[in-house]
Amino acid sequence: MEPFLEVLYRDDDILVLSKPSGLLHVPGKPAEHADCLEARAQSAFPSAMTVHRLDKDTSGVVVMGLNRKAHAHLSQQFETRQTRKVYMARVWGIVAGESGHIDLPIACDWPNRPKQMVDRENGRPAQTDWKVIAREVAATRVELHPATGRPHQLRVHMLSLGHPILGDNFYAHEAALAAADRLQLHAEKLSFRHPSEGSDCAFTVACPF
Repeated sequence: MEPFLEVLYRDDDILVLSKPSGLLHVPGKPAEHADCLEARAQSAFPSAMTVHRLDKDTSGVVVMGLNRKAHAHLSQQFETRQTRKVYMARVWGIVAGESGHIDLPIACDWPNRPKQMVDRENGRPAQTDWKVIAREVAATRVELHPATGRPHQLRVHMLSLGHPILGDNFYAHEAALAAADRLQLHAEKLSFRHPSEGSDCAFTVACPF
């Protein structure tokens, strides 16, 4: 998969990358799943450490720590929701309204893992804000702002509205899956504080679809 590694920014503390759709973020157990963003980053920057993850089929901005102090600082920002993430998505159907807030807890659907599901009794809290950007003939382009970072959160939350993300091989129905050649979900912007300088950082990768 080309490019092998797309570096947006690097200094002594952080490495910011653009992850392509279809590349694992961290390695899987089978040998054929060894190729991943983390391994590629470490081949060029051996001290690079994963702070957060994007799903295999999600593209967009990723930050890694280049030393233990920076990694711990960044990890704390993600855990305490001090980062700001903006995603773009194309979803099935015409979304009613211009914006909204989803507050639905999410848990693993164990018989069908790694799929997740809304679980009001046992799920972990999950919140997403959404805003319509454009309406197409049979789809809607939306901007998504997750307040939490649960696995598959945006995919499950949009499904809960009746609008699965196009090209989603886990949650989309047949027509929505066939409507795109990849998952139409992209991490467009990531904002956080620099771990040693304390300054506000923001990185953007234009939506490729």
